[in-house]
Amino acid sequence: MNKSFLLPALLFLTGCSDNASQTDATGVFEATEVTVSARQAGELLSLDVEEGQAFTAGSVVGTIDSTLLTLQRRQLRANISATDARRLDTDRQVAALRQQWDNLRHERTRFAALVADKAAPRKQLDDIEQQMAVVQRQMAAQQSQLAAANLSLSAQSNAIVEQIAQLDHQIGNCRITAPITGTVVATFAEKGEYTAPGRPLFTLADLRTLYLRAYVDAPQLTALRLGQKVTVYADQGTKAKKAYPGTLVWIADKAEFTPRTIQTRDERANLVYAVKVRVLNDGLIKRGMYGEVRFAPPAVQQ
Repeated sequence: MNKSFLLPALLFLTGCSDNASQTDATGVFEATEVTVSARQAGELLSLDVEEGQAFTAGSVVGTIDSTLLTLQRRQLRANISATDARRLDTDRQVAALRQQWDNLRHERTRFAALVADKAAPRKQLDDIEQQMAVVQRQMAAQQSQLAAANLSLSAQSNAIVEQIAQLDHQIGNCRITAPITGTVVATFAEKGEYTAPGRPLFTLADLRTLYLRAYVDAPQLTALRLGQKVTVYADQGTKAKKAYPGTLVWIADKAEFTPRTIQTRDERANLVYAVKVRVLNDGLIKRGMYGEVRFAPPAVQQ
């Protein structure tokens, strides 16, 4: 057998063994990603996002054409004005009946004095009181009708106000904002394109905090706890590795078969559990990079 072939192979196996003895699991770094989608249909008047660009949460990064919505809102505002103009003035509408009732009241006072002096028959006084009762019922009926008409107008006006509120919400949806503080990692649309609700526009990733998703076997799992402080190693250069303090923040509650691209410390394990370790990124760790974790961390050297 060729000895020149055996030497590199032995060195490779020795390196793997040493690496395995230093770390407990390996995995891939992930980031919290949010795909921003359009919430309104229309032309993209602007979309100022480029891959690698950073935004803070709430930043306006684009707009969708809202001309039609604005015109509809103006029309509804005009409808409110027209509805308010049809509102009836109750006092003015019953003014004539009230004046008639006041005249009858004065007549009643005058005839009551005459009847008391026996200068006029009682029947005339009774007729005036009956007329007053009729006029009073007419005023009550007219006031009720006017109130019902105004109530209907108020309901129409309130319905229009709600429609305006819906349009205001839709117009607000035409402003495209960054939901989180992060960096643009992918774009899916360009200015001038027509978009529809739910269409992806771009993806933001929070690169300030990354998560190493690794896999452990059952014996390792028994020694882990949420909140546990660990040490994470990320590649730096061709051979060096940089250590970072990490925190175990998630442990899967169900086992799964060993992923093809991930190896645990014991490669013979058939079932493994996924875990996530949170790491503060100094900018050197990239999404998709492989990392290693040691659950009993030595002192981290920065």
